[in-house]
Amino acid sequence: MDMAKINPGQFIREVRREVSKVTWPSRKETMITTAMVFVMVFLAAIFFFGVDMILSWIVRLILGLGG
Repeated sequence: MDMAKINPGQFIREVRREVSKVTWPSRKETMITTAMVFVMVFLAAIFFFGVDMILSWIVRLILGLGG
């Protein structure tokens, strides 16, 4: 497929036009979203830690390892 030839100046103008269409989040929205990501990561870590502990206990119980 043959790509269209475009000069660097035209490319920059098109990029600026597209960037101007973007709806950027406010500082407050960014902070809230960031906090929610950290909360969800923490909850996921706790969940997977618990699952890992339960599964390791079951494996030790079945195999008779560790006491």
